[in-house]
Amino acid sequence: MKSKEIKILLSAPRGFCAGVERAIEIVEKALSKYGAPVYVRHEIVHNKFVVDDLKKKGAIFVEELDEISDKTRPVIFSAHGVPKKIPLDAESYKMTYVDATCPLVSKVHREAENLFKAGYHLILIGHQNHPEVIGTMGQLPKGSIDLIQNENEAKTYNFKKDKNLAFVTQTTLSVDDTKDIIDILKERFPQIREPQKEDICYATTNRQMAVKNIAKNCDIFFVIGSRNSSNSVRLVEVAKKSGCSNAQLIHSQSEIPYDLIEKSNVIGISSGASAPEVLVENFIKNLKKKFIVSIDEVEIIKENVVFKVPKKLN
Repeated sequence: MKSKEIKILLSAPRGFCAGVERAIEIVEKALSKYGAPVYVRHEIVHNKFVVDDLKKKGAIFVEELDEISDKTRPVIFSAHGVPKKIPLDAESYKMTYVDATCPLVSKVHREAENLFKAGYHLILIGHQNHPEVIGTMGQLPKGSIDLIQNENEAKTYNFKKDKNLAFVTQTTLSVDDTKDIIDILKERFPQIREPQKEDICYATTNRQMAVKNIAKNCDIFFVIGSRNSSNSVRLVEVAKKSGCSNAQLIHSQSEIPYDLIEKSNVIGISSGASAPEVLVENFIKNLKKKFIVSIDEVEIIKENVVFKVPKKLN
């Protein structure tokens, strides 16, 4: 018997961004053009549901090119981008490759390269070992780009070189945290050069703004997404900082905390940029089995960004 009524504030925009949609489409088009299997270096996007679905269709996921036994098959590089040496390795193996790097990540790569060529020493603001960070740092020679992950590292960063300094950022960071790091760097290095246009992507910014907009009105906040998805984890942090201390990630192994929901009246829901909408629908379906649910979708901005797939797949 359902007795408890809950109201869901559904954050919009949420879920897939244009870069993720393009990356998935690239794998699907490669499968239809080349047949199965096609190989994908690293998870195409950070979501188990998406990866498992593509595996069923004939994609084989590897971490490095040397794991691919049949080098006559095509390989796709993930949306997060790859170091410069990876396409060169693919060419030396005589492999066909398709680069599914998000165009907004490619923009950061080009920016870093151009600054390096113009004589700048670079700082990358980002999270160590994230594939996007590995890809961006791998565009430049070793020693010409340093990683800063937090305010503390920005405060203690030691720069003695005789070059000018510039910074770029990972595209999926917390907008507010990044601003605090940048403010410290600008105070310490007033001449530091910043990107002409912010590197944090439109989708990350929009999803964080949408969560901020409703978090303060929620008793509990859920972000549907994977644990290794940077933008999903940031959304949980944003919800907490914006007034909903009880915010958590719902990933493929999560148990739904019905006991906590039972004690709540207003539930916030969003999803990371690599989480398909069906996961949000399934989550709400599960809540409807136990509670009387009303849904209010709160949209702060319409997104209409589309990225084309590479010509070789058309």
